[in-house]
Amino acid sequence: MKPWRNISALVGCLALSVANAATFTEDFSSNPAGNGWQIFGNTNLFQWDRTNQNLRVTWDSSQPNSYFHRPLGTILARDDDLQLSFVLTFEDYAGGVRPGKPYAFPAAIGFLNLDNATHTNFSRGAGINATYGPRNLVEFTFFPAFDVFLPTIAQIVISTNNTWLYNHDNLREMTPGETFRVTMDYAAATQTLTTTVSNNTAQYGQPQNIVVTAANFDFRVATLSLSSYSDVRSQDSILAHGFVDNVAVVVPPPPVVNLSVEFVGASWQAWFTSRTNWLYILERSTDLATWTVASTIESGNGAIVTLADTNPPVSDAHYRVRANRP
Repeated sequence: MKPWRNISALVGCLALSVANAATFTEDFSSNPAGNGWQIFGNTNLFQWDRTNQNLRVTWDSSQPNSYFHRPLGTILARDDDLQLSFVLTFEDYAGGVRPGKPYAFPAAIGFLNLDNATHTNFSRGAGINATYGPRNLVEFTFFPAFDVFLPTIAQIVISTNNTWLYNHDNLREMTPGETFRVTMDYAAATQTLTTTVSNNTAQYGQPQNIVVTAANFDFRVATLSLSSYSDVRSQDSILAHGFVDNVAVVVPPPPVVNLSVEFVGASWQAWFTSRTNWLYILERSTDLATWTVASTIESGNGAIVTLADTNPPVSDAHYRVRANRP
């Protein structure tokens, strides 16, 4: 009798269902916890409003880094198309509200790398800083007015090595009580992030563009997040309240789709539709705790990739496909 074996698809350490769609929406008509959303940090900053069917968010920089987040089911980089849209209504906001922190801090919504963002050294307000500076962010941000500075609608991309690209030329209020639709669209073909804001269906200010031109600039994001950042190591601060609704995300499909497995003679094989710019390897375990490499590394090409364990153990074993971004 052939030994029983189990196989699961992974990206890094993130387990994926091969049925995951490349598009998801959230209208908060039901508890978002049932749709994959989780909270890191202060849970009181994010409250589902059952009656109004939206999410109430507090951006309070006096609190620890806190995220209302959902995994994307893939890892995005500069060579991936991505889209994000949402409806945002502020109740109130104020920048420079903390003693010794007189400047405005951002209210942020966008994509991040959760491993980076939950690290104790991650400080959004540290700026360009090799030790504490943020990494791997693609975000929409709003800065309230402070001192002589105008309110600012901005977009930002921060690379894997803490290099910043930003556009903060839309110097407009997001007036409390008014509802805004924000759309972010990153086109891999032109490596351009475009953010547009509308108010009552009319465009609000000019579209904002960031072009990722440097060959060594890249990012790795795998999580959608409504982010309330701590103002530790910053001279800025914010306290804002608002509602988020009708979130829509479009990203590439997972790196492993149409997965099939079987014995071919004495070899255990897995094959699947791959994606370019990914590396794949088959791993084996006899206890689901320790994993060893069981195949050569194969590069994805958008077609079928086959991974084989040509020397399977006599005892039962479990298999998984690991997909990594190079």
